[in-house]
Amino acid sequence: MIPYFGNRRRFADLSEQEVLALAISSEEDDARIYRGYGARLLAEYPSSAAVFNGMAVEEDGHRQRLIDLHQVRFGDVIPLIRREHVAGFYARSPVWLIENLSLDRIRAEAEAMEDQARQFYERASARTSDAATRKLLGDLAAAEAGHASKAEALIDEHLGAGARQTEDKSARRQFILTWVQPGLAGLMDGSVSTLAPIFATAFATQNTHTTLLVGLAASVGAGISMGFTEAAHDDGVLSGRGSPLKRGFASGIMTTIGGLGHALPYLIADFWTATSIAMVVVFVELWAIAWIQNRFMETPFLRAALQVVLGGALVFAAGVLIGGG
Repeated sequence: MIPYFGNRRRFADLSEQEVLALAISSEEDDARIYRGYGARLLAEYPSSAAVFNGMAVEEDGHRQRLIDLHQVRFGDVIPLIRREHVAGFYARSPVWLIENLSLDRIRAEAEAMEDQARQFYERASARTSDAATRKLLGDLAAAEAGHASKAEALIDEHLGAGARQTEDKSARRQFILTWVQPGLAGLMDGSVSTLAPIFATAFATQNTHTTLLVGLAASVGAGISMGFTEAAHDDGVLSGRGSPLKRGFASGIMTTIGGLGHALPYLIADFWTATSIAMVVVFVELWAIAWIQNRFMETPFLRAALQVVLGGALVFAAGVLIGGG
């Protein structure tokens, strides 16, 4: 009796026909994934889309060779067996997830796919005693191992010297517009705008619990407001800034984090200990904002630091004066 693991078979228990059928279905899936990558990238990165479409054609060729061999050895009826039917076998991410992958991540996923396929063919080749089958599986293992070179050849063919650099630059710009810019705006708003109410409350009441509640309310409220504002004011179609949902989440979450950073120290019961830690956190937040501006927005670090630290210091002073008065 063949053992099952839940509703899955062990790879070691597959027959040679089933191993061939698994290879055929795997090549079909990989070709479909590469074409999905091509379709996803076509509008923004047409040259990279051509690379993945070329890789899909390669997988089609592998599938046809496997089908030809199956017809010779076992006939026309191919058993229905897929990766998910085999215990411990490598799995592919759902194709719909490519909508959320960057260009660099898609390239990395493709490299991982080729390496997994190579390992499968090496294992499958060791399982068969038929010379023709073993030769084909070994050839396919070598082909998958050489796909890095093939991919580079396709890149040279379709991308050329300047196209890849242009696409990479475009991908970085899109990442900044969709994630970094709204996230940075949210972090600045959350870190700076909540300074006055939090520290005014702190010095007015010298009650850490009250200060914590005000800080939580200010941070969460500002996060919700910034998130909805970012998502609603620009659908990204004309501006090219990307999904309003992504931008809204980036802005809202970073706004909340910016405020919570100097609100959470007031979990500590001792007022001066909590306030001292909150001041240190504020200092770290402001310098982090300056670093992000320098790293992603190409703002000179000293200018960014001066703007952020000066603005934050003024708001902080206002809160202390109001609370202490």
